[in-house]
Order: sequence, then structure tokens, then C-alpha cells
Amino acid sequence: MSGETDIHSLLKNMTPVLNEGEYVFCALSSMGSLNPDNIIGTFKEEEGWTVILNKTLADKLSYEYSYVASWITLTIHSALDAVGLTAAFSKALAEASISCNVVAAYYHDHIFVAQQDAAKAMKVLRQLSEDNR
Repeated sequence: MSGETDIHSLLKNMTPVLNEGEYVFCALSSMGSLNPDNIIGTFKEEEGWTVILNKTLADKLSYEYSYVASWITLTIHSALDAVGLTAAFSKALAEASISCNVVAAYYHDHIFVAQQDAAKAMKVLRQLSEDNR
């Protein structure tokens, strides 16, 4: 099943949803016995693993982190080869002085913003979608 590639349709129908909870990015040398069901996202880098977890779990496991984020999902099924979606929403967020960390997964794009910027980010993303209707 392929996703949407048309930038106008992507922006018009992206429908951001703020996921409940607080999320953190942890740097681990190994995945150890971390239960895969508890992992939001991972990426293997030369220096080790970056793991995105719920903050409560990271605290329970005594993992270090320096950034507490809110997680926004764009619910439209965006194609991995779609052009312009990340650029459009990251530009809109940057213009509102909101930093974002983006994960493009198979079905959806996921945006992690500083927890204190979550409401403002949702407003910016909704306005971007409205502007493209």
C-alpha cells in the first residue's frame, strides 16, 4: 500500500494528533534487555543506539536524557518518497521558533517538539493544513 505523494493533499489532510505522554531520546551503547514493545523508535548510529521512549519508562530504567518532548503524529499516510512535506511543516514550525525532531515511518510522519511548545506546535500545524484547503 503506497502513501500520498501530492504535497497539496498531504498538507491539506495531514491532521496532526498530539499523543499523550512525555517522550525522551536516550543514547544507549546496546539495546540490552529493553522490551521492543516499549520502544517508540530507534536508530543505530556509529556511536550507539538512539532510543525514543516514554519518559516514565526511561526514568524507571535510570536512562539519561536531556530533552523532554511531546509527540505529534501526522495521520495522513505519507509516501516515503513524497517531496516537500517535511520541509513545509519544519519551515512553519521554525518560523514560530519551535524546534522539531522528525521521524518518517512507513505510514506517518512523527514530530517531536519540546514539551512546552506542544500546544503552539499543534496550532501552527493546524493552521498550515487550513491554509492549504
